[in-house]
Amino acid sequence: MWHLYFILDLASLSIPFLFSFHPKLQFYKLWKYFFPATLLMMAFFVTWDVIFTHNGFWGFNEAYLSGIRLGNLPIEEWLFFICIPYACLFTVYSFKNLLPKFKLSEKATSNIYFSLQTILILVLLYNYNRWYTAVNFGYAVILLAWIFNNERDLLKEFLPVFAILLIPFFIVNGFLTGSWIDEQVVWYNDAENLGVRIGTVPIEDSIYALTMLLTVFLLMEKLKSWNSKRIQD
Repeated sequence: MWHLYFILDLASLSIPFLFSFHPKLQFYKLWKYFFPATLLMMAFFVTWDVIFTHNGFWGFNEAYLSGIRLGNLPIEEWLFFICIPYACLFTVYSFKNLLPKFKLSEKATSNIYFSLQTILILVLLYNYNRWYTAVNFGYAVILLAWIFNNERDLLKEFLPVFAILLIPFFIVNGFLTGSWIDEQVVWYNDAENLGVRIGTVPIEDSIYALTMLLTVFLLMEKLKSWNSKRIQD
């Protein structure tokens, strides 16, 4: 099963990639924004990953890996940061194109935002000494606050689609964390997280996914806006 993580990466990417050329979606036209935005996201998230792996906050089971590494991370982990955001941002922009009214109201966005921030801050205050929880929730608080106050419409569009994306997210992460297979592909040191799991998936992973994808979405929209202004000028 050395190829399992690699297969999960490619399976996540395959259908979104093929449908990127559909005339009603044309996600390929957004590649010039997606790839720079993803590289910027990776500059932070991969650095975070490298440090946490080095310190044993999480790690990888060699039985499910090809053995190819860049730095201290398996090549499959690097691909994760490209394939998963690609599949998810393809979905976000597909909803924007096909169902432009599929978004939250101002009131619903505010209610979700303040509820989520309250939970994140309270958990953070009581678990600041757990590295995965602290860094993960801390970044989420900052990112959500900035977007809510400066680019609120992005949350209106992103949050309902993210709720749908949680379904395939828990399936993929379920495999990675030991559901339906003999061992974990990715293991976690529970001393550095809350120890709360949905199935086999640490609860922090859902916030990690939220911030990773929202970071790419924000950067893509910023790059699109800057490009439009440049063309107009």
